[in-house]
Amino acid sequence: MKNILITSALLLFCAVSIAQVSTLEKQALVDLYVATQGENWNNTWDLNTPVENWHGVTVIDNKVTVISLLFNNLEGEIPQSFGQLVHLEKIELSFNNISGEIPKELANLKDLRLIAFNGNNLTGSIPEFLGTLKSLEALHLSSNNLEGELPKSLGNLSKLEVLNVFDNNLEGIIPAELILNSNLKQLIIAENNIERTEKYTGILMFKNEEGYSKFKRSGVTPQGRTVIAIETNDDEN
Repeated sequence: MKNILITSALLLFCAVSIAQVSTLEKQALVDLYVATQGENWNNTWDLNTPVENWHGVTVIDNKVTVISLLFNNLEGEIPQSFGQLVHLEKIELSFNNISGEIPKELANLKDLRLIAFNGNNLTGSIPEFLGTLKSLEALHLSSNNLEGELPKSLGNLSKLEVLNVFDNNLEGIIPAELILNSNLKQLIIAENNIERTEKYTGILMFKNEEGYSKFKRSGVTPQGRTVIAIETNDDEN
């Protein structure tokens, strides 16, 4: 019996030792490293060590769940293979020098709760497919070079609490689908070309000390919910 117990313990130890991040996920991380000049990152990765030891990477049950590399001097475009990280819950790549468009491969990452690309050089429009990420709670895209209109599909995100697109080149109006999203607590769209409109007659607008406007739905907005909306001109203060 003692020998059986020892053998079982050794087998369990070996199984734990062998368990590791899948080849596809590891390759996706290596591709990100190569595509964004990982050798020049502020906190670089030793690719010869286990993935769970790489800076900013969280691994749970042998699955990559978090990538947090803000202020880390990433420069380049996010590779297509990023879509292989299907267990990701949080992506934090703010304040780097990431260029190109928001990759369509993010549509594969159905567990995402946070996307943060603030302070990069992203171009193109905010893609409609983001509205399919039903677990998304916060989307941060401020201070990029994004253009076009806010996609209506974002209104489908019933768990979305924060949408931050401050300081881009967006235009058009705020989609009614977003206004009607009862879970949305903060919408930050100042420093764009978003139009005011009389369409939203149920919205109360007022100025704060920073010179921006806040609005909420009178009579139906939960207590404390405010939305930072549209910058005001100096002559309106």
